[in-house]
Amino acid sequence: MHDIQISTVGDKADLYRDLLSALDGLTAGEPDAIANMANAAALISEYVPDLNWAGFYRLVGGELVLGPFQGKAACIRIAIGAGVCGTAAATQTTQRIADVHAFPGHIACDAASASELVVPIVVDGVLVGVLDLDSPLRGRFDAEDQAGCEAMIALLGPRIA
Repeated sequence: MHDIQISTVGDKADLYRDLLSALDGLTAGEPDAIANMANAAALISEYVPDLNWAGFYRLVGGELVLGPFQGKAACIRIAIGAGVCGTAAATQTTQRIADVHAFPGHIACDAASASELVVPIVVDGVLVGVLDLDSPLRGRFDAEDQAGCEAMIALLGPRIA
């Protein structure tokens, strides 16, 4: 059992700095990708406010396949280029979508989701998967959320590749 201390009273920069430190402590030296993704999803779900889903899709056989997550049951397979996750995978760029219902081809795994942040996981130029965060609030994610999640993926990527 880990005793994780993350302040929820500071600003977002403090939150993401604490999350990055906790993620480092949880995954350092652990070679199992699934265990590392599971702990990352649990950490994000517990401390990042206003989420209804947090988890991973892994690149398997040319498509995104559901990995460890926290939230309601989700879509199992997503084609590269389809929806927000597939677009992040295809372009290898973070997708920060304020209103998923306005996103062409959005895949509604949970009708309650209104906004989404998807960070591609690229290690040594190779796509490994994506981190997917959903919120029931429109416009939930901003540049600080994006930077914080991208920093976590920069740390985690080599530990799940």
